[in-house]
Amino acid sequence: MLLVRRGRPPGEGLWSIPGGRVEPGESDSEAVAREVLEETGLTVAPGPLAGTVDRPGVDGAVYEIRDYLAEVTGGAFVPGDDALDARWVAPAELGSLPLVPGLLDALTGWGVIGPR
Repeated sequence: MLLVRRGRPPGEGLWSIPGGRVEPGESDSEAVAREVLEETGLTVAPGPLAGTVDRPGVDGAVYEIRDYLAEVTGGAFVPGDDALDARWVAPAELGSLPLVPGLLDALTGWGVIGPR
């Protein structure tokens, strides 16, 4: 699983799935490809929706987060943009990392990883 260590709030310093805002006029698929490229240097072919959650943000905001499965198609793996680090992590390693709140439960609930 591809994770990034967030360099900005929310979740600054914690590990998460690459992602960010969908820009005006941009589809979810376009946003997934852009955000993964900006944060990891990898190009991807976005796939099906893995799941959706609502998470609290700064100043009382609520973020609707839609995570998608994707296949790497190219690029040069290097952290960038607002990612402090990026790495491939085996599902068994997820519990040993400081993750953004709710990530492990979401991935398990969506069936992306097995039960803990």
